[in-house]
Amino acid sequence: MQGARVLARAVAALGRHYGSHHQYHHHAKYAVREFAEVFEGFAGRVGQDCRAGLSFRGVAGRAGVGSFASSSLFSKAHVVTRGCRMSTISVGAGSVKEAVSLVKGGVVAQKRVGTWLFGCTGWVFSMVVLGGVTRLTRSGLSMTDWKFVGSLPPLTEEQWQMEFLKYQSSPEYRRVNRGMSLNEFKFIFWMEYAHRMWGRALGIVFAGPFAYFVLRGYITQRLGLRLSALMTMGAAQGFVGWWMVKSGLEEPETEYVQPRVSPYRLAAHLTSAFAIYSGLFWTALSVTSPFPTISGETAKAAMKVRRFAIPVAALVGITAVSGAFVAGNDAGHAYNTFPKMGDDWIPEGLMNMKPFFRNFFENTATVQLDHRILATTTLLSVTGMWAATRKLPLDPRVRTLLNATFGMAALQVTLGISTLLMYVPVSLGAAHQAGALTLFSIVLSLVHALRRPLPGSMAATQKLWASKVSL
Repeated sequence: MQGARVLARAVAALGRHYGSHHQYHHHAKYAVREFAEVFEGFAGRVGQDCRAGLSFRGVAGRAGVGSFASSSLFSKAHVVTRGCRMSTISVGAGSVKEAVSLVKGGVVAQKRVGTWLFGCTGWVFSMVVLGGVTRLTRSGLSMTDWKFVGSLPPLTEEQWQMEFLKYQSSPEYRRVNRGMSLNEFKFIFWMEYAHRMWGRALGIVFAGPFAYFVLRGYITQRLGLRLSALMTMGAAQGFVGWWMVKSGLEEPETEYVQPRVSPYRLAAHLTSAFAIYSGLFWTALSVTSPFPTISGETAKAAMKVRRFAIPVAALVGITAVSGAFVAGNDAGHAYNTFPKMGDDWIPEGLMNMKPFFRNFFENTATVQLDHRILATTTLLSVTGMWAATRKLPLDPRVRTLLNATFGMAALQVTLGISTLLMYVPVSLGAAHQAGALTLFSIVLSLVHALRRPLPGSMAATQKLWASKVSL
């Protein structure tokens, strides 16, 4: 905002000096167009249709807005043309910004849409954590039917008894929870019911404001298509969840196997949730920060970090998905030692299953070893990225995100080891799942902050500013 005010004062100065000289009218339009481009540079990136195309920071370096106010360019503003209005620069800058922004309607619309999207992102985060708690409390199979729009919970004693009878016919009750009281059943029922209804409430929270913003004309076509795809994925997530639960309501193959949901379906459900969360979070970041703010000297360093950050983000995501297979196989309740698995570094029976690939998804020992290896690799990769970029001249925001990634990765590994050693208590298990999504969020923020500037923008800006100084 300070940069915008400085530029506004510069353009106003132009008007005061040359307003009475008709012969400078052509130069007035040229100067206003150039100041509009600099204004867009303060926002982070000029659109591809701009004639210059780089942020002001790329040329002004670290001197900041204050140095710009005292620079030769600002002084020259008093001797360039005058017959331009302040509204001209607003229109010029606005048209450029709208060309690349996801939201129409100015800063107010951008703030409203961004707040709504971040709110929905937080809601999905809470859904993932609540789903983890539901699984950890073994509540996910308490409801034996499903309706897309949901239904009221049991309200009378008779309705509760009918719901309990449905559960008593399930394999989980007969093999795991035989003798469970009605009050105990109510607890697991309410956990699953809350998880389902929380998801349906998110649908309303998303669809309602989405329709409102479309009617107000805030949503561009590009953003509308993206949000429509995310809304479709959210609706499909309900079907994926029920598809997962149905696998746990089926009779196990042998009497020695506890009923539980398919690890493949559980992984699909969690991966889908991560995909929805990532899409919402990235879109919210793009709405509130539509232009890369890194340029100049820090841009080259940022591109070096980007080469590390993208593979690390992929590794964090793969590690999280492998955790779904740990949960789906109850592998966290086996080999509750660290760093060894029991008395061995490499446990027996790693590749006993046929065909071979099943071991990586269904073999308890293999699944847990895979997760340990992936988690350790993630921590080492994050540490390497953090150490390799310590001396680079990075933007403060990027530096903060790198430090946060390193700290969160260390915390997440600590949570994982603690959860394993303490036989997966609900509190630590839920914290570990929340930690995975938190780490993923930080890495996504880092990748978003490291977006590439426009091709050739550094050279273009140097030419632009050289021409200004020569005025």
